[in-house]
Amino acid sequence: MIGVWCMLLAYTLVSIGRIRAKATRKLPPGPFPLPIIGNIHKLGKHPHKSLANLAQVYGPIMRLKLGHMTTVVISSSTTARQVLRKQDIAFSNRALPNAVRALDHNKYSAVWLPVGSQWRGLRKIMSMNLFTANKLDANQHLRSQKVHDLIRYCEKCSQSGEAVDIGGAAFLTSLNLMSNTIFSKDMIDSYENSEAKVFRDLVWNIMVEIGKPNLVDYFPLLQWMDPQGIKRRLAYNFDTLIKLFDVMVDERLELNGPQNSRDVLDELLKLVNTDEIDKSHIQHMFLDLFGAGTDTSSSTVEWAMSEILRKPATVLVKAKAELDQVIGNGKIVEEADISKLDYLRCIVKETLRLHPPAPLLVPRQVQEEVELCGYTVPKNSQVLVNAWAIGRDPMLWENPLSFQPERFVDSEIDINGHGYELIPFGAGRRICPGMPLAMRMVPIMLGSLLNCFDWKLQGGIAPEDLNMEDKFGLTLAKLHPLRVVPTSRPTHLFAF
Repeated sequence: MIGVWCMLLAYTLVSIGRIRAKATRKLPPGPFPLPIIGNIHKLGKHPHKSLANLAQVYGPIMRLKLGHMTTVVISSSTTARQVLRKQDIAFSNRALPNAVRALDHNKYSAVWLPVGSQWRGLRKIMSMNLFTANKLDANQHLRSQKVHDLIRYCEKCSQSGEAVDIGGAAFLTSLNLMSNTIFSKDMIDSYENSEAKVFRDLVWNIMVEIGKPNLVDYFPLLQWMDPQGIKRRLAYNFDTLIKLFDVMVDERLELNGPQNSRDVLDELLKLVNTDEIDKSHIQHMFLDLFGAGTDTSSSTVEWAMSEILRKPATVLVKAKAELDQVIGNGKIVEEADISKLDYLRCIVKETLRLHPPAPLLVPRQVQEEVELCGYTVPKNSQVLVNAWAIGRDPMLWENPLSFQPERFVDSEIDINGHGYELIPFGAGRRICPGMPLAMRMVPIMLGSLLNCFDWKLQGGIAPEDLNMEDKFGLTLAKLHPLRVVPTSRPTHLFAF
């Protein structure tokens, strides 16, 4: 009998302790949740904007209840530094959207795998074969060749008076660069090829489906029915792309395996032969590389051109003057020129400030309860870092909604994950591994387009009337494609 009373007393004391612990927890503030749905109705069609507006009311660390999911939103550079650097280990794992379970993508993708030996191995493989300084230098001729192809296409449009879809053309350039790096051949052989649009639509649809608010994530009991069809559509898109990649891989295998380490595929096939990875790892790695590696760079070029053409008397004039002075009017920009083109690099930074490729970065998740800046982040909470809001924070930026590349002249702020005022590629151990490639490719595409042609908005649209609305996904795209007509060509443009 005494033993029973002791057990009851111990249970009571533990229960009281838990109740007191919960009572003393200081959870981040946030809007009052409605029954069942919580705050889902607050997200809207543009969650990055809705969450930025809510942060103006509830602060830089904000808690929302999205169905059964607790979400903590980070909206300031100081709290982002805490999450992405000082407490990076606690916040390093991903919140796993149900959609990316399609075709078991979550089991093979370095984007979604938890930090561990498999994740480290895949990151190492990508870095060593694609993104080290030596590899990037060795592939410089490929990037130059693809930019020359882009300028030739624009020249053809100039002669016929046709408009160039800047985002589409930049996408195909990035796509064929990645394809040549990995497969030693173009994925799409012509800018006029309709397959280019199909491929781009596939990639964008993947970004939309992954980024779209999904009821299954908020109400796990709905997994069996996939009510919005997100996972089904994503599985179809994944499968379609994988079949395209398999054609390339099978062609190489028909040549009896790796061919003297000519490209990335050769190196990956060697790793398959030694059982370090298998074919599924290759397929899903290609999904990541061709998705993020093409969509983000092309979208940044399109946003940059749009912002520049909206300010023809200031930004455009300054950019052309610098290009003319440093490399000469009409010449294609080479990578060796980038370090001398200070204003062009400021334009790229300003574009990434206003239009970060992933506005909410890639969602993270805490595995255990964590203290953050005096607040308690509950176990299993999803954590979103609103890079879009931080880039427009009036406490950090003067005239934050205005496109002013000059703000970065003589500024020490970089995009390498060191300055948390500007984190378009994230920071910490989860920083985007493709950032070094993007920061080589974007300036040479953008600078060459500006230096080789004059541009006129299609339909005689006035610069100030150019539509700058965006559409939300895991990445941020321009709602209305930028279509512009190249109107002049220097006579020495193709003296190469």
